[in-house]
Amino acid sequence: MTEPSGVLIVNKHTGVTSHDIVGKIRRLYNTRRVGHTGTLDPDASGVLVILIGRAAKAAEYLVSDTKKYRATLRLGLTTDTEDASGNILTESKDIPSADAVMSVCRDFVGEIEQIPPMYSALKKDGQKLCDLARRGITVERQARKVTVFELKCEQINETDYALDVFCSSGTYIRTLCADIGKTLGCGGIMATLERTYAGGFSIDDAVSISELEQTSEEERLSRLIPTESLFEELPKVCLSEFFEKLCRGGCEIYQKKIRTSLPVGKRVRIADKDGKFFALGEVKEYEDGSAIKAIKTFEL
Repeated sequence: MTEPSGVLIVNKHTGVTSHDIVGKIRRLYNTRRVGHTGTLDPDASGVLVILIGRAAKAAEYLVSDTKKYRATLRLGLTTDTEDASGNILTESKDIPSADAVMSVCRDFVGEIEQIPPMYSALKKDGQKLCDLARRGITVERQARKVTVFELKCEQINETDYALDVFCSSGTYIRTLCADIGKTLGCGGIMATLERTYAGGFSIDDAVSISELEQTSEEERLSRLIPTESLFEELPKVCLSEFFEKLCRGGCEIYQKKIRTSLPVGKRVRIADKDGKFFALGEVKEYEDGSAIKAIKTFEL
């Protein structure tokens, strides 16, 4: 039987790790080759991009790095994890007005700096920060620049606000909530989190694990999206049979011979004469001119 291959968009439920989801997918699709992009914390839900079979090789080459989240900001609290799962550090009943909250949120749109939280999967000297934090160890972290493209804020009640965040990869929503609370002077935590968009895929594209468990093998396979969908933002280059064979054999394909003029460093989708995608390529400069060379083959 042919190993399944493709992309599956899962609507992760709360209470499980991203690794737990991978384990369930391995059993449902009967393959060990399963990976994912963009880890979600156990308390978070939403879009988790799962890569199955040969698609698992795509993780390091993904193009889209923007994400969207729906979060609940709770004011008047701080915790050691910056979310509702942590130990309460401070409490305040001096909650600012809705106008003040909206004004501060607007100040967090654009390029901002964040200090990654201790409870994160980032590593320091080979150890995850969250593992160090659980042992009571705090280490210095360097501030990192991230971009918040859009931040919509809607009041739910006196202390809670719904945040819709469109941001660059690497943005910590917990830290965003904590920083907003700190700026307001009352403290803040992230009470809930749902990722609504990642890797070019929306929550509307996602399927839950419980739904998958109730479908037939044929239906589960039909849910897989072609690997090429991960690279739709890249230009597509179709090769004749002659150049396809050379490309699959590891040869560079000179642009002057196939009449393309893409800039050096540009990545491309490489397809056969019928437009069927089979590899990810990159334009490089060689002694005889610029050429496209496959850097990862996905279809045999």
